[in-house]
Amino acid sequence: MSLADKLFIDMCTDILDNGYSSEGEKIRPKWEDGSYANSIKKFGVINRYDLSKEFPAITLRKTYIKSAIDEILWIWQKKSNNINDLKGNIWDSWADETGSIGKAYGYQLGIKHKYAEGMMDQVDRVLYDLKNNPYSRRIITNIYVHQDLHEMNLYPCAYSMIFNVTGNKLNAILNQRSQDVLAANNWNVVQYAALLHMFAQVTGLIPGKLIHVIADAHIYDRHIPIIRELITRKTYPAPKFKVNPDIKDFYAFTRDDFIIADYEHGDEVKNIPIAI
Repeated sequence: MSLADKLFIDMCTDILDNGYSSEGEKIRPKWEDGSYANSIKKFGVINRYDLSKEFPAITLRKTYIKSAIDEILWIWQKKSNNINDLKGNIWDSWADETGSIGKAYGYQLGIKHKYAEGMMDQVDRVLYDLKNNPYSRRIITNIYVHQDLHEMNLYPCAYSMIFNVTGNKLNAILNQRSQDVLAANNWNVVQYAALLHMFAQVTGLIPGKLIHVIADAHIYDRHIPIIRELITRKTYPAPKFKVNPDIKDFYAFTRDDFIIADYEHGDEVKNIPIAI
């Protein structure tokens, strides 16, 4: 069993056994057929992954790690808000006729701000500080920008990162306001783990801990039987994960620079209904 499997199983078990149901409350999400998507949730879930021990992909089912990395590159490297720059179709439901998701995600990371050192966007500010001020306690990104929320087709779910260097290890906290546990949990974990690996490599550091803070971790009603079956499955050791060591520039990474080997996993969970 991977450490990520154990964390996922424990989290889901806790939500199912001790979570709070939205039944009878005024809620926003709906299923494709128009019915309301109720859920059971836990508030303030914190999962800790040690990237020096393993790459945190669950083995209960397959996580498409390279597709997850492609999305994180779309947001953090391309700083794009247009799905035409993305290989997958997971954002299609939130895009307009031009492919834009509004002033969200990559758009916010790409806005340049004035600092004492000059004009930089948030990603370049992180890279600058990790190289020049690695022990700063101020290395933070935030894409939950209130004045632009009305122009975002989806408010950011994973909205803030805090980077912290301890010794020669790069650690990070991922803050997430809301998460669909079945559809998105391990997807988010592996993509931000990969991002931490990338930042560590190009700044001469070693990947350390990724702390994932989820304010509202929920399992939708139509996902409950899927989750109950999923967490009883056989598990396997975590896959081996390697990044092309020749890449020293964050903007040079492609999805082909990541090797995932010995990834044993359970059957794919197909056709997961997504609440909008």
